[in-house]
Amino acid sequence: MKVGIVYTSTTPELIATVENELNAALAGGAEYCSFQDPSILAEVRQSDYVTPTAAARLVGLFVNAVNDGADVILNCCSSVGEVADASQDLGKFTGIPIVRIDEEMCRAAVRAGTTIAVMATLSSTLEPTKNTIRRVAREMNKHVVLIDVLVENAFGLSPDEFKSRMLEYAQKYTAEADVILFAQGSMAYCEGLIAEKTGKPVLSSPRFGALAVREALKAKGLVS
Repeated sequence: MKVGIVYTSTTPELIATVENELNAALAGGAEYCSFQDPSILAEVRQSDYVTPTAAARLVGLFVNAVNDGADVILNCCSSVGEVADASQDLGKFTGIPIVRIDEEMCRAAVRAGTTIAVMATLSSTLEPTKNTIRRVAREMNKHVVLIDVLVENAFGLSPDEFKSRMLEYAQKYTAEADVILFAQGSMAYCEGLIAEKTGKPVLSSPRFGALAVREALKAKGLVS
């Protein structure tokens, strides 16, 4: 059983968190194969939208994962999540489902409250994540209010410095928000600290993505 993991940007913390969550969800019974192209996110950041060429390269990574024998594909980049949505027919036709790391997280956030603080270090990640929240909220027949929390000057910080920066921004919106959502999987290692210090539900995507991978494999009869 093989999981193709597609990244457009990685950190050691993100890779470790994603694989740990997959191990927990799949009881360590899967092989992982990573497909990476950091130029995709770089182009999206520079253009501030998903360009046709960036989208094409992402689809190419999906195709590479299919050719490599993946049973399911986990797309780990929320900035290009809507490209993964557009690729669902490819997944159905090939029998290799393409799972977004963040969709079930967005559903959980909508269930958890009406006012959702969406934290990101990239402006290019905020809008796609908010679009997903709005879509799932419509599907759930619920109105939500979204608060943009763009964490500035976060690049190049050590893990401890990054946690402090995240907490600084999260605490500004604690009174307003019912739930705090991390738009980027690379933020996941801050989840426990932010939840403890704010007293709010805090959601990060790797756990939800791993559980969605399990459900996709279950539907194929590959896990019980």
